[in-house]
This record gives sequence, C-alpha cells and structure tokens, in this order.
Amino acid sequence: EIHIKEPIEKEVNPRLLPGELLLCEASTVYKYMQEDGSNRGTYGKLVCTNFKISFLDDDSASDDNEPQFKNKIVGENDITLQCVDQIYGGNTVYDEKKKLLTGQLRKYPEKLIIYCKDLRVFNFCLRYTKEEEVKRIVSGIVHHSQTPKLLKRLFLFSYASAAPNNTDGRNQTVMFETLEDWRDELERTKGNVKYKAVTTNEGYRISEKLPLYFVVPICISEESILKYEGRGIPIWCWSCHNGAALLKMSAFPKEQDDSTSQMQKAFLDGIYKTISKPPYELLKTDDLSSSLPSLQDIQTAYTRFKQLFLIDNSTDFWATDVKWFSLLESTNWLEIIRRVLKKAIEVVECLEIQHTNVLLIEESATDLCCVISSLVQVMMDSYSRTKSGFQSLIQKEWVIGGHGFLDRCNHLHKSEKEEAPVFLLLLNCVWQLVQQYPPAFEFTETYLTVLSDSLYVPIFSTFFFNSQHQRDTNKSGESLKTQSGPFRFLTVWDWSVQFDPKAQAFLNNPLYAEKPKPDKSQRRTARFKHQRQLSLPLTQAKPSTKRGFFREETDHLIKNILGKRIGKFINSSDEPPNSLREFYDSWHSKPVDYHGLLLPRIDGPEIKVWAQRYLRWIPEAQLHGGGTIATAAKILDLMEEVQSLQVKMDEEHSQAVSGGVHSVPMLRNSARLSSLFPFALLQRQSVKPALPTSTWKDLEDEDDLVKRDDEFVDLSGDML
Repeated sequence: EIHIKEPIEKEVNPRLLPGELLLCEASTVYKYMQEDGSNRGTYGKLVCTNFKISFLDDDSASDDNEPQFKNKIVGENDITLQCVDQIYGGNTVYDEKKKLLTGQLRKYPEKLIIYCKDLRVFNFCLRYTKEEEVKRIVSGIVHHSQTPKLLKRLFLFSYASAAPNNTDGRNQTVMFETLEDWRDELERTKGNVKYKAVTTNEGYRISEKLPLYFVVPICISEESILKYEGRGIPIWCWSCHNGAALLKMSAFPKEQDDSTSQMQKAFLDGIYKTISKPPYELLKTDDLSSSLPSLQDIQTAYTRFKQLFLIDNSTDFWATDVKWFSLLESTNWLEIIRRVLKKAIEVVECLEIQHTNVLLIEESATDLCCVISSLVQVMMDSYSRTKSGFQSLIQKEWVIGGHGFLDRCNHLHKSEKEEAPVFLLLLNCVWQLVQQYPPAFEFTETYLTVLSDSLYVPIFSTFFFNSQHQRDTNKSGESLKTQSGPFRFLTVWDWSVQFDPKAQAFLNNPLYAEKPKPDKSQRRTARFKHQRQLSLPLTQAKPSTKRGFFREETDHLIKNILGKRIGKFINSSDEPPNSLREFYDSWHSKPVDYHGLLLPRIDGPEIKVWAQRYLRWIPEAQLHGGGTIATAAKILDLMEEVQSLQVKMDEEHSQAVSGGVHSVPMLRNSARLSSLFPFALLQRQSVKPALPTSTWKDLEDEDDLVKRDDEFVDLSGDML
C-alpha cells in the first residue's frame, strides 16, 4: 500500500549552476521515505542535468527550515552523475526481484532504485508517471551516469567555461605547482642539505606521469633521471628531524628480457650505492606490492563492506543487524586498514629509532606509496595535522604526485578493472587517528567526511585528473566568458564554494591543542631539542601481553574468515621483530604529546568503523540527542558564550575587534539532534521488529555466533 500525498500543483524548477543544462525530466514521481517499510513518501519532479540527478518536491521551493550544514552545490535530494554507483529497476505491483539497469533498456521499470557512492539510497516510484516521461528519464539517467564518456564531457569543463572568475580561496594550502613550493618544503623539513628540487621534467620531457618539479638526492645526476623516464629514481617525500628521509620509487616492469633486466638491475645497484654513502643514512627498501594487499584485494573488500550500509528499508537493516559483526569481519576492510596502519608504524620506527632512510617501491609509486607516505607524515609531522598542512600534504603526495583519481574513482566509467578506493583508504586510516587523538588535529571527522564526498563533485579539478600533465594539457579551451583562453578550474580547498562560514565551523576542531609558540628567551636553549623527538625508556620495555596487533597471524579465526586467497598477504608465521614491538609498547606507555609523534592503537577492537560516513543515512543507527554531536554542541555553545563575553570586554576597553574570531554554529537544542547530525536532521524513531524464526535458522551455522560474549555490544554506542 502506498500512502499518497497529493502531487504538488505549483511549478518547481531546478536551481542550475553556470554551464548546467536540463536534459530530461519527469513529473508525478513518488519518492519513498527510507525510515520505515510503510511506503510513505512524497510526490515531485525528477530531473537529470549534465551535472546531477535531482528530485524536486514542494519543500524544494522554500528556503524555510534549511539545515545548518547545507552544501551550496549539492542539495539533500541531489546526486551528481559521478556519485551514482548502481541503478536498479523493479516492479511495484508484483514486487519482482530488482534488476541492474545498464545500456539500452527493452522494458522500463515502475520502480527506480539509485545507489550512491556516498552510500545514500534513493527509491522512486514511476507508476503514476506518464509512459513517455518514464522512458526519457530512466534512459537519460542510465545513459548519462553509467555509460563511458570522454574527459572533456565532464561537467568540470562546462562549469569552468561558464562560471565567473571567482576569487581563489586556497586558505594557505601549498599547491606544489612551482619550484619555490618544493624548495620551501625542503627548507621547512631541513631536507635541503641532502636533497634538491629539479626542473628536469619541465615541458614533461622526461615523463608525463611525473610532476613538473620534484625532489631527488643531490647526488643523482640528470642523466640518471633521463635514462629510464624517471623509473628507478628515488623521489623525496619528506625528511625527519634526525635527517632520515622517506623516499618513493616506481619499479621497473617485472616482465623484461634478460639483457634489459640485467641493465636495470645494474642501474639500481648503482643508485642504491650512491644514496647509501655518507652524508646519507643507511637505506631500507620496502616493496609495497609484496608487503601490502593488492589494489584488487582492496577493491573487493570495500565492495563487500559498502553493501552493509546500502540499506533499502528497515527490514533489511534489522535482518543484517543480528549477524553484523560476522558480516563486518568477513569483508576484510577493517583488517586492511589495520595492516596499512601497521606498515606505516614500521616505516616510522625505521625513520625515528633506526635513523634509516626508507624507500617505498611500487609499480607506479602513485597508489599505496601515497597512502603510506601520507600516513607517516600525519603521524610524525604536527604540521600535517593542521587543516592547511593536511591539504598541502594531499596536494603534494596525491594531486601533484600523480595518483590516478580519474581511473581509481572510475569517473569516466571506462574500466572497472582500474577502480580501487585508494584515497578513501587513506581517509579511513586518518579517521582512526582523528578519533583516537582528537586534540592533535585541527580538523574534524566531519571535514574528512565532506572531503570524501568531494571526490564526486565535478566542479573541482582536484580529484578529476590522473596527473599534473593531464590537467595542464586539458586546461586550454574555449571559455564562454573570455571567448578564448585556458579554463580556470576551482580547487576543492576553497571550502567557501560549498559551505557558508557557519557551516565551515563544523570542519574546524574547537578542542584542537594549538602548538604553543616558543618563548624567545628559551628559543636558543631549546633549538636542538626537536618537538617530535621520542624519548624511550632506559630499561628494556616488557612486551605487552595483549593479543591483537601482535597476535599470532595463524589464529584459527583469521584463517577461516579471510580465506586462503586474501590470506596470502598476511605474514603467516613470524611476529613483528622485537624492536618494533618495543617501540610500539614503549610509546603507548607514555603520555601523548599532541604535537609530537602519534602512533595509532591498532589492536583488533581499536580499529573502528567510520560511523559518521557510513551510518549517517541510516535512521535506525541514530542516537537521539546523543553521539559525538551532543558533546560538540555543548562545546560550541560554550565557545559562543566565551566569544560574546570577549566582544563585550573589547567594547568596554574601546578596542577594535580583530577579524580572527571565527563564528560558530548555534546548537541550542542539542537534545533534538541525533547522532546523524549534521548530515541528516532528526528522523522518526525506528522500531526494532521481532526476530523471525527463519533468521535464527540462518544463524545456526554461524559457529554459535549468539553464544559469544563480545557479540552483545551496543553497536551505536560502540561506534558513535
């Protein structure tokens, strides 16, 4: 039964961005609400443009009751074409099994289900829509969101050619597009003594995969860089306070004839010898293709993982809830996060304790190299934990570093084989650190969630090219405003494009422990005592008796759950070396310096699901008046009160108020908010149904799942 709300009578037109064109539309479309299984919903118009799919109802016409955290580009009922994951069709009368919609359609469905990459699920009923409109809207949505397209067909170019020249609000983010940016970074990390920024690739004469400018050891000659188009050359990422450096290298292809292979091996041996001599530290190489899961394993794990959150209705949610932990572990996603964090800790230990240079090796050095190098810098460099520092890090290691966002996100729908959530893997790992050490980060988990959403908003160039070369070569084109000249792409780091100042306050951590500026009188004496230095105990620390991070990898449960195929990348016999264990245990036995080294806790239970990103659209998972938002609401209220008192004091002393005070959002009625805030407003309470007998029968083969003590954990309380 469908609880019908009368169709809207007044005309509602979509709000179009510059360069956005309306392609097709359908009236009298019924959108189901997701809260319960009662088929309640609202009538409206479904439209498809060259930028988004949008549902317009009578609420779309008014600006009343707008959420505090409103995205100015993508509304609550908007789906960018790049955000569409899969589209299914079904029949509302016979309730037949839903079918995946791709390519040419012979039969048009009465029900349309759109699964989004940000894990929203939209259910539309087309039963009351005119047949011609159904054909146009369904075929239009499938064609424009699922079929392969050319790069220049992306809305990115339409918007850049039509939008006015906005001011560039990069907020002090270093873009690493100039030689000076690289030299400044070398100077900041004290790496300019042993490393140099080179201009060898100007005009991309060496390689189109390398950036215009990059940093190599001073002893590396230009001839060496030119010889194999940059392959086999150690490229600098970052320098530690003790002089040790993190480097990366793209490996030579493995399938080569013997003579070529011997020449390349001799070349590499020469490079290794050169950079292992003084003044350089000893060198440790780490081939990430053999020590970490493959991109295919990562994609498989994430595909399984996201299915847990693409919930159509309450019945589906409660059906999976009773076996949540076994389903979660079987995806292997959290285990991959744990392994990546563990690898980053190993690299940190080499740099910090052993004073050894670490060279990360990967086929292209643009995937897992980016993940590990970024994590190491977040752990070791407090600057990378500020908002501008983290954004500069993403620019340096990912955007300019040549990560193939276009292919890995499959923005053009050309090849699913290349798709892998590598950047999402990094954000998931950083989130583990943010939720374990909140005062150490200037940004919040909401910032990370919004950043993950921005992957699919094609008005920013940041995440829509495979390399700096591809971006530069596609910059030239006809502009509607200037008649000719290069496109002026926006950067995602200008948050004012998506959010007003009040909404941007949710991206900043009010409890960030800002690094104190050293006193001038003490600066000379404290010069040689580096802020990030780690003090180890004089006596040897006893190994921890905890199982988890250092558990035996041959554990029976791990074997059964991960299976032989994925288990191939787990060290199946040896535990981590004693030095790593001592390093990990000794660091965690001491108080945390929020401006020093940070090591994540990675015992089994410590690796959590990023609840805000994955559960925010599921009303059944909410906590009414609770969760982290309840705490944040109280803190923000106190901050607002303190700021107002400060203004009054300044006025009394007739002092001009400086512009440095940031506005904070008003959250007076925090009891009315749910843990889904700020992404979803207060929802209807979902009632948990009685467990059907068939479900218990399904669980009989779950190895006595219900008898395990650790299964009786409040999911929402644990993860939110």
